[in-house]
Amino acid sequence: MSPSTGSPSGALGRALSEAGEPPLRPLPDEVVGLLEKLAAPPRLAAHLRAVHDVACSLADWLEKQHPELPFDREAALFGAATHDIGKTIHLEELSGPGSAHEQAGYELLLSQGIDEERARFARTHASWGVDVGVEDLLVSTADKVWKAKRVNDLEQLLVDRLAVASGQPTWEVFMALDDVLDRIAAAAKGRLAFQARHPVAG
Repeated sequence: MSPSTGSPSGALGRALSEAGEPPLRPLPDEVVGLLEKLAAPPRLAAHLRAVHDVACSLADWLEKQHPELPFDREAALFGAATHDIGKTIHLEELSGPGSAHEQAGYELLLSQGIDEERARFARTHASWGVDVGVEDLLVSTADKVWKAKRVNDLEQLLVDRLAVASGQPTWEVFMALDDVLDRIAAAAKGRLAFQARHPVAG
């Protein structure tokens, strides 16, 4: 998507506009406007760009390799672009562990007029199960593999969905997904460096 008109300036603006290495796609205009309105920490914006970019790559792969599997691409990418937005409230979780940002982010998005279907990713990205949608699995996977973290049970859930939808053997689906995740993970060092360049405070 094109950069938002009236792009934010200063540290947040740099986090939203710098190319990164590997080059990161811009966030959707709606999300840029939301982050500017909330005066989001630059490091959070950098993190959201990294995860959103990985989610875009996964969505591209899904559409090409599994066109038989319906999923809401726009919702998934919005979810990836906003999944940690609760850290605008819980700043301590930008540099340390914690899960308070999950429910806080969900409630924050609702307060900004975002419908529940899109706001849910803020509270579901760190937990998953057999009852979640493909979109949730995509966001959760992107939120792990952007930094080269692999989570077997999460990836297996995605493999199972793909195998059922395609009729392909599970092992074949696993090998293909493993390959694309390996390629994405190989660029993790650059994404981590991009995030670290941007300050927690603006």
